[in-house]
Amino acid sequence: MSSIEAKDLTRKFGQLIAVDHVNFHVESGEVFGLLGPNGAGKTTLIRMLCTLLRPTEGTARVAGFDIRKQPSQVREHIGLVTEKIILYDRLTAEENLFLFGRLNHLPEQTIKERADRLLRLLKMEEWRKHQGGTFSTGMKQRINIARALITQPSILFLDEPTLGLDPQTTRAIHEFIRELSGQGMTIILTTHIMSEADELSKKIGIIDRGRIVSLDTPAGLKKAGTDNSTTVLNIDIANLTERLITELKNLACVKSLMQEETYRVRLQANGEGAVDRIIDTIRANNGQIRSVSTVEPTLEDVFLNLTGHEIRDEATEKIPSARGHGPHLRQGAKRVR
Repeated sequence: MSSIEAKDLTRKFGQLIAVDHVNFHVESGEVFGLLGPNGAGKTTLIRMLCTLLRPTEGTARVAGFDIRKQPSQVREHIGLVTEKIILYDRLTAEENLFLFGRLNHLPEQTIKERADRLLRLLKMEEWRKHQGGTFSTGMKQRINIARALITQPSILFLDEPTLGLDPQTTRAIHEFIRELSGQGMTIILTTHIMSEADELSKKIGIIDRGRIVSLDTPAGLKKAGTDNSTTVLNIDIANLTERLITELKNLACVKSLMQEETYRVRLQANGEGAVDRIIDTIRANNGQIRSVSTVEPTLEDVFLNLTGHEIRDEATEKIPSARGHGPHLRQGAKRVR
């Protein structure tokens, strides 16, 4: 059964087509990764699915309801966690959850029971009486996720939920996402971290210039996203200069190049003799090759092959928060460790 089904979903801003006749579906209980470079259209797509923006053409059904004709019913079944943390600093963790529960017309006893469970699952029970302004970024994000779940939505939209968080908090959120999915919740995940999308998503859609350019399982994308003529190389180079990087990028056989360290580049090359031309170019520019290795394509290699953009370009694109949830109250307190 599909939790989300988009049919020719389109949004125009004047002459600009931000989302161009997008079609896809997400099954119930599935974690669906949505990837795309900055300006690709994914934010506009999610805003339409969350009924924050009306489509120009087409429509979608979310939790069985039409986003055009039944926006109120759609909102009753979704939770949204934006990159902007929605938390009132002068309220405690449980007071924040109580506030948002009451805004959604939940009974007090229901809020208490759900808040107790969410704080326990997100390992924030110890800090329930502490004000939000005393929390670290990772702790605030956990409460932000609990806020979105207080209504027990069947579909959860997560916009870069681990951006800027420490490894321990990231791991805890990953485990929680898996648990939610295992309980049957449908999750739409946008992220600029390739390993996160690869690890958590059952299916991944890559959007570029307003269109879904590829949609498959992570394994399927990696198998089909680079053709048989593509070689992925890691090359360690002593004396790796900006001029040498420019020369390599200008080679017709080089499809993409990333500098991973001060001495290492990772590149995709096409065609017979491509490796020889790359090595000749390095030597002609006084580069000293310390090692060359051929590697299996990663999800990031597939992304670059399909869009031509580095994934880090995506990080500046944000999903605007819902109207009325923006302001935070200032609280000058020491940060809880």
